[in-house]
Amino acid sequence: MRVLMKPMVILFACTLTMAACSHKGNTPAPATTSAGNNGNNNGGNNGGGNTTVDTGICFTRDILPIFVSNCAIPGCHDAVTRSEGFQFTDYNSIVAKEFVAGNADATELYQKITEDNSDKIMPPPPNSPLTPAQIALIRRWINEGAKNTTNCGSPCDTNKFTYAADIQPIFDKYCKGCHSGASAQKGIMLDTYAGASATANGGRLLGAIRHEAGFVAMPYGSNKLTDCDIRKIEKWVSAGAQNN
Repeated sequence: MRVLMKPMVILFACTLTMAACSHKGNTPAPATTSAGNNGNNNGGNNGGGNTTVDTGICFTRDILPIFVSNCAIPGCHDAVTRSEGFQFTDYNSIVAKEFVAGNADATELYQKITEDNSDKIMPPPPNSPLTPAQIALIRRWINEGAKNTTNCGSPCDTNKFTYAADIQPIFDKYCKGCHSGASAQKGIMLDTYAGASATANGGRLLGAIRHEAGFVAMPYGSNKLTDCDIRKIEKWVSAGAQNN
């Protein structure tokens, strides 16, 4: 979560209005997976090493976390505030207003994340803008029809819970937008190991991601993390929240 923005900041920086813009990062980094030797991946693989296969854009894996972490924040586009009627907590709310599937340039949310005017760009300052890679993924997703694809990718393995390979990527996708930098909500930093381990050892992390009573449910204003991701974090914390 982030500290609520002052009314004037919300008025000028959170308002989603149609505006001309220049578009950035039009070449997306595709979602990929390493195909093994069984030949069952897209296009087939007849053995002899790993092949990187473009699995396409997956809404729940690639797109939704960007909006939840960077846009569905208190005082802006969460389910409570819904600034200018825009809510970015789930598929139906994201495509509900001023959205043109198949045409990113005609879609207002895309115009706002590529806006050059600091008074109009989303997310609004002092929050960090989306990265070129995130913008490119959103553009590609919209232009490819903005499909509500779910349950994508390889099966989740809860026996893998090292910080660098398994835990930090979860925080980067779902938490970093609210919990990093100078505007980190409640001072909770989840973009570094030091911040993540401090939060884990302080007892707030598991209660929040489990949506337990007495804790502010995280990710804020959205559904819980997958059972697999929660189990990975639980195991990491139980093992001492190591920097491994």
